[in-house]
Amino acid sequence: MQNSLDKISSLISNASAKTNVAKSGGDFSKVLENTLSQVNKLQENSDKAMSAMATGEVKDLHQAAIAIDKAELSMKMMLEVRNKALNAYKEISRTQI
Repeated sequence: MQNSLDKISSLISNASAKTNVAKSGGDFSKVLENTLSQVNKLQENSDKAMSAMATGEVKDLHQAAIAIDKAELSMKMMLEVRNKALNAYKEISRTQI
């Protein structure tokens, strides 16, 4: 449990570090692209872990479950970021000039 909490806090600190890069003048599109590629890698790892579990090739069930949970959390976070961005766009488009 502690190991998975450490990994989640590591993901959060990485996300906040990227946010700080974006605030300090970093290129937002590059930050977004890197984040999407990380989410994609986590999804691929999750798929591999699920197929290994299905075929009985998994050696460490705990690590497979962690990989699946990391992919799920990263996808949920990405969806929330997308929803916030869409809401901000809609709010801006409703603003009268």
